[in-house]
Amino acid sequence: MINQDAIKQHLRNILPGALNINITMLGSGVHGTGFLADIESAAGRKRYVLKALFAEGLGHDYPSDRAASFLLDLDEFGNIPKHVAALDVLAEMDNGTIKSVGGGKEYYLLMEEASGTNYFHDLRLMAEKKSLDDTDRSKIKLLAEYLAEVHSVKKESRALYWRKLRDNIGHGECLMGVFDSYPDGVLSYRQMAEIEKLCIDWRVRIKRKAHRLCRVHGDFHPGNIWFNSAGDDFVVLDRSRGPWGDAADDITALAINYVFFSIMLKDSYEGAYKQAMDEFLKVYVDATSDSEIFEVAAPFLAFRAAVVANPIFYPELTESGRKKILSFIRGVLHEERFEPGKIADYINTDITTAAA
Repeated sequence: MINQDAIKQHLRNILPGALNINITMLGSGVHGTGFLADIESAAGRKRYVLKALFAEGLGHDYPSDRAASFLLDLDEFGNIPKHVAALDVLAEMDNGTIKSVGGGKEYYLLMEEASGTNYFHDLRLMAEKKSLDDTDRSKIKLLAEYLAEVHSVKKESRALYWRKLRDNIGHGECLMGVFDSYPDGVLSYRQMAEIEKLCIDWRVRIKRKAHRLCRVHGDFHPGNIWFNSAGDDFVVLDRSRGPWGDAADDITALAINYVFFSIMLKDSYEGAYKQAMDEFLKVYVDATSDSEIFEVAAPFLAFRAAVVANPIFYPELTESGRKKILSFIRGVLHEERFEPGKIADYINTDITTAAA
C-alpha cells in the first residue's frame, strides 16, 4: 500500500545518522491504514507513525482530497491540548520518490496562458441577432462534439457517481455553498432550503443511474472556453471538482447560459438564444444517443441557475430577471424530467414558497 523503499530513503535524508529503518503496518480503520516507522541511529531510537487514507469513499477519492486532509491535520494537530504532533506531509511522486509538501500556508497553481476570446463574448452578441449565424452554429457544434468526446470515456464506480450527486448539492462551491454566498434579502433561508430539499429528492431518484459515470470537465462555463481569432478551435480552462461525474454537469454548465443571457439581455427566452439551446442539445444527443440526460439534468440545472442568479456574480441582472431564473429552478425541479421545449413555462412558474 505504501512505497517503503522511497519512504525509508526520505527518512534517511531528513534524519542523518539513521542506521536502520523498519516499517510495519499497525492496522487499518474506517478511513485508512497506519504504519510504524522504527528508526535506529547513533543518537538512539525514534518511532514515528505514517498514516495513509483509502483511495475511494468518504470524500477521499482523489489525491487532492487526501492531500487536503493531511495538510489540515498538519495545521491543526498542535492547536488543541494533549494532541500528538504532526511533523510533515509526504507526497509520493510519479517517479517513486518522496518529497515534503507540509508547512505551506498558501498554495498556488502555475499554468499556461490561454489566448483568444471567451465564449461570453459570443453570448452577448446573440442579443443583437434575430437568429443564429453560421459562426454561432459552427461554435456550438464544436462545443457539443467536444463534450461528446470527453464524455465517451466511462468508468464503473458507484462511489464516484454518488459523490458527484452529493457534491452538486452540498459542496462549498456548488448549490449550498453558492446559496450561502447570497446577500440577505435575495431569497429567504426557507426558499433556499426548499430548493435544496428538492435537489436531495432528485439525488435519491438518480442514485440508481451510476452507469452514467463518465469523464467530465466539471466547470464547463463560458468563461472557461476560449476561442481563437478564426473561431474554428478553442481551449478550455479550470477543470475542477473531480474528473468523473455525470455528463449533465457539463451540459447544464453551458446550457444555462443560453437561458440566462436571454433573460438578462432580452427579458425573455427567445430568438437566437432559444435556437442556440436547441442546437447545442440536438448536436450533443445526436453524437452520444444520450437522451437519458434529460432525466437527470434537473439538480445540475438548479445549481447552475443558482450561480447565474447570484447578484454577487452577476450584479447587472435585474431583480425581475433574477426572479425569472429562480422560477426556472423551481419549475425544473418540480417536473419529472427536463423538457427544453418548456423552458418558457419554467421561467413563468408560480410556485408558492415560504417567505421567512
